[in-house]
Amino acid sequence: METSPYGVVHFFPGGTKEQYEASIAAVHPGAGLLPDGQIFHAGGSSAGGWTIMAVHESKESWEKFRDTILMPRMQAGIEGGFASPPEETVVDLYKVMP
Repeated sequence: METSPYGVVHFFPGGTKEQYEASIAAVHPGAGLLPDGQIFHAGGSSAGGWTIMAVHESKESWEKFRDTILMPRMQAGIEGGFASPPEETVVDLYKVMP
């Protein structure tokens, strides 16, 4: 079975750079490092909050990260992190370019 890249966009209404930094430190394996299966990550200020874009090798890769790392850590509470769940948009990617 062929897998295709899978994109996830999270928008945190009212989110800040400081909340992003705290959250990313809690869910990524280290500064400048991506979780297993993630091939792209970007985050920045957007109208009304903070937006994070990530591309995973596959939908399964995203679901594994979400279910074993992201959700458990966010549900446990990340000091200084985002206070509420994001608005999520998923994209079954057709093309990813360098």
